[in-house]
Amino acid sequence: MFSSIAPLARLNPFYAPHFQPVQDGVRKRAEPAEAPTTRRSLAGATAPAEYSCEYGSLKFYALCGVGGVLSCGLTHTAVVPLDLVKCRMQVDPQKYKSIFNGFSVTVKEDGVRGLAKGWAPTFIGYSMQGLCKFGFYEVFKILYGNMLGEENAYLWRTSLYLAASASAEFFADIALAPMEAAKVRIQTQPGYANTLRQAVPKMFGEEGIWAFYKGVAPLWMRQIPYTMMKFACFERTVEALYKYVVPKPRSECTKGEQLVVTFVAGYIAGVFCAIVSHPADSVVSVLNKEKGSSASQVLVRLGFKGVWKGLFARIIMIGTLTALQWFIYDSVKVYFRLPRPPPPEMPESLKKKLGLTE
Repeated sequence: MFSSIAPLARLNPFYAPHFQPVQDGVRKRAEPAEAPTTRRSLAGATAPAEYSCEYGSLKFYALCGVGGVLSCGLTHTAVVPLDLVKCRMQVDPQKYKSIFNGFSVTVKEDGVRGLAKGWAPTFIGYSMQGLCKFGFYEVFKILYGNMLGEENAYLWRTSLYLAASASAEFFADIALAPMEAAKVRIQTQPGYANTLRQAVPKMFGEEGIWAFYKGVAPLWMRQIPYTMMKFACFERTVEALYKYVVPKPRSECTKGEQLVVTFVAGYIAGVFCAIVSHPADSVVSVLNKEKGSSASQVLVRLGFKGVWKGLFARIIMIGTLTALQWFIYDSVKVYFRLPRPPPPEMPESLKKKLGLTE
């Protein structure tokens, strides 16, 4: 029975290391083929001839932040038309009944240029978010890994990904909130403002600084679960692809082949991200449109069915976004010759404790 269930369990992106019974009654640790590590990488990814900087250095974090700016800023701006229709479906489902109907109504009323409404706050806001999201993720992954110690960081690396990504997104949403609020006003309130320069002073004059941060709590509700899924699912999916799908180890794959694996893993992670974060996304869209409403009031009014409006559009958008973001981020690492942590290996001290070495 165990032999039939174990392979299925290992295909789970959140599969953690476990003991497998083998012949002669000896328990052996199952080791995945590929995943980032923490402290071990500091010493193992510093070869000056191959890399442009040391793993965990300030330059490394800074360039990871640049990768985050490009990956999030460019991709979110590219899908502004789809995002605009999705937001309008959430706040006015009677008028915008579906994706295609939403595009048709928008073009009829505002012209083709109307589909680009909100591009400026989208680019600025998500560039700032990407800087914090990817840059701080690398910081917290190494920090928490060192706090756990080499053995626990190996055994509980999925939990490490979840904790590091949640911490990074907390700060990323604070950076995103002002521009997200302006974007939603521009996209969902006809006649309110057509540009960022019009929206910001108007919002500040009406509600003060609170206008830009009243949506930060719903953003945390939406983005933190999304980012935890995005990073943990991606990391574990990459492991699964190299172990069960790719016919050769990552070290033998070309950079192009590695980037294809990155894109596929990113899309799979993106689908799960969209589902997990969509209810909170609906609340954010309605909340930023209305004055004087709280997140709990909006949630009650929308109901269970209402919070899932626009899910299909969000799956298409987030799946594509997440795949492209990981592809761009990994491409930036390759371009700048940043160290990419080698596959995890069970520490020798843990092997001795488990009796796997003499």
